[in-house]
Amino acid sequence: MGKFEKYKIDLKGMTGDSFNCDFLLDDHFFVDVDAADISKGKLSVNLKVKKKIGVYELSFRTEGYVIVSCDRCLDDMEQPISTEDKLLVKLGSDYSEENDIVIIPEDEGAINVAWFIYEFIVLNIPIKHTHPFGKCNRDMVNQLSRHSTEEYDDDSNDLEASTDEKEIDPRWNELKKILDNN
Repeated sequence: MGKFEKYKIDLKGMTGDSFNCDFLLDDHFFVDVDAADISKGKLSVNLKVKKKIGVYELSFRTEGYVIVSCDRCLDDMEQPISTEDKLLVKLGSDYSEENDIVIIPEDEGAINVAWFIYEFIVLNIPIKHTHPFGKCNRDMVNQLSRHSTEEYDDDSNDLEASTDEKEIDPRWNELKKILDNN
């Protein structure tokens, strides 16, 4: 039995017009997928399959968290995930993905949803992931402040350019006046 065998959904052998199943994703799932950005996690996935005329609609509801590296201090952090995604599947002669429809060979009649689940999770991780206010590794933040021209602002939990030393170019003020007149 393969490591993703439990994620295989037999569409052709489906009895009735709908089917529900639940998956619990843990650290082993992300190791098996060989995920580069996600080291660990705990998510529950509810999959609802509806058989419609000529197409199967797969609805995924994913809740939980993944462990990713903080962009600022590089420590691990929990990133909450809550997403609802749909996938349309048709039976055909060869496997292909066209627009939003996945075509699987009719003689197989089954689809493995493990990679689709992983993609839905990754697409819902924000581009910037940082710890909440005050949770970053203080030693790393201090090192970053010491070696950077930017300084760490505790109020916004973000790096901001230090403007205390620089005077604003007066030409910008003149340009702002033009905007204010319009």
